[in-house]
Amino acid sequence: MGQSAEFGRFLRAMRGRLSPEEAGLPTAGARRVPGLRREEIALMAGVSTDYYTRLEQGRNIHPSRSVLDAVARALRLDEGERAHMIDLLEHCALSQRTPVPQETVRPALRQLLASVGTVPALVLGRRTDVLAGNRLAFLLLADFPAMPVGERNLTRWMILDPAARELFTDWHAVAAEAAGALRVDIGRHPNDPQANQLVGDLAVHSEEFRQWWAGHRVVTTHAGTLRLRHPVVGDLELSFEDLAPRHDPDQTLRVFTAAPGSASADSLALLGSFGADSFTDKAPDGADRPAAPRRP
Repeated sequence: MGQSAEFGRFLRAMRGRLSPEEAGLPTAGARRVPGLRREEIALMAGVSTDYYTRLEQGRNIHPSRSVLDAVARALRLDEGERAHMIDLLEHCALSQRTPVPQETVRPALRQLLASVGTVPALVLGRRTDVLAGNRLAFLLLADFPAMPVGERNLTRWMILDPAARELFTDWHAVAAEAAGALRVDIGRHPNDPQANQLVGDLAVHSEEFRQWWAGHRVVTTHAGTLRLRHPVVGDLELSFEDLAPRHDPDQTLRVFTAAPGSASADSLALLGSFGADSFTDKAPDGADRPAAPRRP
């Protein structure tokens, strides 16, 4: 999948979601397809219809930043969507020349994971691959180290594993956001073969993912609240925060916390007590892997 073609698909999807009313255009007359026409976007962006058509067709042209800004305004793109549009143009040439390196987790970051053992924490890499995590994170979500290497991916697990559907109270919204966040990563690394394989697997096995992916939704949320129904400790309401290590720009430290003194904090502490003195073999990433907790 080439960058130019994906860039054109993104523009078409953004044009298709924008109604004449939202754009301040007259609504008289029937429209054969939803959204605005190419000539309407071109007029609002101040470019010719032919030029905008070539953009959507993925032609090998190089629009200026001022043209991209005008197109973004015409399509009513938010900050995250505009950044994604730029990524689709700027990152392809580099990624075609440079192989995607294997990701590793620095020892200092592993030490940090161990030191925050009272809260669940994961290190996520490109494509939301789960590169490392502490014991409580695996007890809370899933035993990622026990999975085959190619399946240790947060988005894959969230969308395809039936246990994830049961765990997240509002699974549909959480999974849709995960798909939108994956699209941002694809924009930064459009020729990553593992990313394209992941998207293909998800599209084959999930009708919901196919619909989300076709909508070209972009999600850049790095904090929020999750409601879980854990099979061992019951209902939990947790906040998550994504922290970006400055020396590892493609990695994210995701930390989950509960409000102090809350029932969720008590439940999280109870979850941490399971398997505290019993571990299975070492996980492939070098961290201790906890024994699966049993229902009390």
